[in-house]
Amino acid sequence: MGKVLGDVLGLAAGVLVSPLPIIAMILVLATPRGRLGGSVFAIGWLVGLSALGAVMLAVGASGGASGHGQPATWVGGLKLALGVLLALFGVRLWHRRPRDVSQAQLPKWMAAIDRFTPVKIFGLALLLSAANIKNATFTIAASASISSSGIPLGQQIGVLALFVVIASLGILAPLAVFLIAGERARSTLDGWKSWAAQHNIAVMAVLCFVIGLKLLGDGIAILTG
Repeated sequence: MGKVLGDVLGLAAGVLVSPLPIIAMILVLATPRGRLGGSVFAIGWLVGLSALGAVMLAVGASGGASGHGQPATWVGGLKLALGVLLALFGVRLWHRRPRDVSQAQLPKWMAAIDRFTPVKIFGLALLLSAANIKNATFTIAASASISSSGIPLGQQIGVLALFVVIASLGILAPLAVFLIAGERARSTLDGWKSWAAQHNIAVMAVLCFVIGLKLLGDGIAILTG
């Protein structure tokens, strides 16, 4: 139980530090219906991570992810592939990072967030949580670790829930600050947004590379163990 918690907490921290979703949440909160939009965004994010994690747990259960208390060979192969993918993605991002952080630019679609309906905000949160290459990879890797741990199903669900909660703290923090402080939180949230926008690519590059190497090592250990 302790080992799987260690694996999952590290991966959850990787999702937690996701600059783009944090910026998106802050932009949603800045709209005239910020409270509603922020709440919808948070729900969509939680649903996206939970659904992807649950699907992967089901895949792991049906595919025999754990045998005699040990991860199956295919779990090692999956972690190896995810590790290579993340490490290469991290290297690519690092080379694309702006040398002058003051020149960093946000994706063009973010300029339209103030015109998003609640349905579009919900869909955006789903995409940023379950369809984002970094977050989806971390979630799949966490689910693989959980399903191959050999712990009972009830505990697997509990560990997945813990993963989702910790992974969501990054977008829940701005929502909580806004709900508690209201308009007084504007300057604080603007500061968070500016920092995240300037360092978005560099942060993601380092995270992807480091956790990619960790998954690579885990995969090799399973395949050669």
